Amino acid sequence: RAEKTEVLSEDLLQVEKRLELVKQVSHSTHKKLTACLQGQQGVDVDKKSKKLPLATLAQCMVEGAAVLGDESLLGKMLKLCGDTQEKLAQELILFELTIERDVTEPLYELAEVEIPNIQKQRKHLAKLVLDMDSARTRYSQSTKSSGLSSNLQPTGAKADHLREEMEEAANRMEICRDQLSADMYSFVAKEIDYASYFQTLIEVQAEYHRKSLELLQSVLPQIKAHQETWVEKPCYGKPLEEHLALSGRDIAFPIEACVTMLLECGMQEEGLFRIAPSASKLKKLKASLDCGVLDVQEYSADPHAIAGALKSYLRELPEPLMTFELYNDWIQASNIQDEDKRLQALFNACEKLPSANNTNFKYLIKFLSKLTDYQDVNKMTPGNIAIVLGPNLLWTQNEGNITEMMTTVSLQIVGIIEPIIQHADWFFPGEIEFNVTGNYGSPVHTNHNANYSSMPSPDMDQMDRKQNDQSRRPLSVATDNMMLEFYKKDGHVMRVNLV
Repeated sequence: RAEKTEVLSEDLLQVEKRLELVKQVSHSTHKKLTACLQGQQGVDVDKKSKKLPLATLAQCMVEGAAVLGDESLLGKMLKLCGDTQEKLAQELILFELTIERDVTEPLYELAEVEIPNIQKQRKHLAKLVLDMDSARTRYSQSTKSSGLSSNLQPTGAKADHLREEMEEAANRMEICRDQLSADMYSFVAKEIDYASYFQTLIEVQAEYHRKSLELLQSVLPQIKAHQETWVEKPCYGKPLEEHLALSGRDIAFPIEACVTMLLECGMQEEGLFRIAPSASKLKKLKASLDCGVLDVQEYSADPHAIAGALKSYLRELPEPLMTFELYNDWIQASNIQDEDKRLQALFNACEKLPSANNTNFKYLIKFLSKLTDYQDVNKMTPGNIAIVLGPNLLWTQNEGNITEMMTTVSLQIVGIIEPIIQHADWFFPGEIEFNVTGNYGSPVHTNHNANYSSMPSPDMDQMDRKQNDQSRRPLSVATDNMMLEFYKKDGHVMRVNLV
C-alpha cells in the first residue's frame, strides 16, 4: 500500500527536495574538480610526484641540462627552468593534497554519504508509516467487526494484540521521524559549512598561485642575466650600439673580422665588393659571424664571400651606419658646388655622428682608403667603392620610388662617400689599428660551439634568390646601367652587382 499519512512538516518536505538538488550539485562538482587535479588521487606524495606531468617535465629539463652542460646557454636555461618546474611541481602537489583533504573529500562525503544516509532514513520512515497505517487499519477493522461504536474500545486478546501492534508501530515511526527531522534540520544548519568548501578552494588556489608567482619572479632575473651576459648573440640585423654593448667592443665584430681578413687576403682581388660570392658560402659565413665563430683559414681563400658578408652586415643594420637623423645633412652637403665647402659640410656631418657610429665609420673608411692603394690591381677606385658600398651605408627612412632612389639618390650618396674615401686622412687623421682584438677579428670569448659540425649550405635556387632580392632594401641594389652611367675610367667598364 502507498503511504497515506504525511508525518513531515511542510518545511521538512522542502528540505527533502533540497537534499536531492544539493546531492546532484555536490556530486557533479566533485567529479569535475577531481578531473582538474593532475596528480593521482589517494596516493602518497612520492607516488603523486612521479605521475605529475610538471614533475616529469622538470626531470626531462634537468637531464637535458646535464647533456648540454653549463658551457651551453641552453644548458643553463634548462637547468634553471628544470629546477623551477620541480619547485612548481612540489607546490602543485601540496596544493592538490590540500584540495583533496579540504574540498573534494568533504564534497564526496556530502554527496555520497551524508545526504544518502538521510535519504535512506527517509525511506525507512516511509516504510514505518506504512506499517503504522496498516496496523491502524487492522485495528479499525477489528472494531467494526465487533459491532462496537467508535467510542468504545474492543476487548479481548486479539483486540489487545492489535492495539499494541498499532501503538508499537506508531512509536517506531515517531522515533524515526524525530531522528530524521533532527538530521534534516542539522543539514540545513550546516549549509554554511558546506559553502565554506568553496571558499577554501579559492583561498588554496590563491595561495598556490601566489607562491608559484613568487617562484617564477625569483628565477626570471637569473634567466635574463644569463641571456644578457651571454656573449654569443646574433649581430646581423641588430642595432649597432646594442651589439657593441653586449659584446664589449668598439668595432662591430663582423666589420672587424671581415676587414682584418680582407687586409690579409683580399686587397689585390679584382672587383672586391662588386663580384657576388657563392650564395652558400656567404650564407655560411654570415651564420658563423652571427654566432661569434670564425674559421679564418677557410674563408681566406674566398675574399668575395668576406666582402659580401661585410656588405650584408651594413645593409641589414636597422639604421644605416650614417644614421637616418643625419640623412638630410649628408644630402645637403653633397649638393654644395664649391668643393672646399662641400668637404667641410661632410666633415661637419661626420662630427655629428653618434660615438659608436663615428668610430665604426672611421674604421671602415680608413680601410676603404687603404683598399684604393691597390686600385691598379683590384680596379676598385674611390668612385667604384662608393657605388657598391654607398647604398649600404646610407638610405632614406621613407622608402620612395625605387627608380628615383636608384638614380638621383644613389648619385648623391656616391657624391658623399667618394670624397670621404679620397680624403680619408683629412676626415680622420692618424693611423688606425685594424686588428683590434689581435685574432683577425675573432671574438675574445671562448668558442662554445667548437664541437658543432657546420656543413656548407647548398646554393639557393632561383626562387630563394628571387625572395632574397625582394627582401633587400631598394637602396642596396644598383643596376648594371648605373655603373655605365657613373664611371668609365682607365678604359675599364666596371659592372655592378650588389647581391
